[in-house]
Amino acid sequence: MLNIKQIQKEIFENKKTKGFNITDINLEFAYTFDELAEAHQAYIKKLPDVGEELADVIIYLIGLAQILNIDLEKEILNKIEKNKKREYKQIDGVNVRTKEALNDIYE
Repeated sequence: MLNIKQIQKEIFENKKTKGFNITDINLEFAYTFDELAEAHQAYIKKLPDVGEELADVIIYLIGLAQILNIDLEKEILNKIEKNKKREYKQIDGVNVRTKEALNDIYE
């Protein structure tokens, strides 16, 4: 299993060492979005590097979490548990959260 906390530190150190952005949060969000767009284009064009492009997306997200001092591993695990408790129903082919499941947002 991946140690996301360690990976966050490694990604951040690499960014610092190589002189990449570690201060402009809006720019990091833009770069992350760009990487996701590149992955999507690779998928559409059936290019062999879709996996590498998806890895870039994750690297940018993990780096952004480190810049923001967010324990991404903890947040992911908490979100997985929260999602397990949510209930959905299909409405016109779309999953919609049921009203009861929305209560966990306001707790």
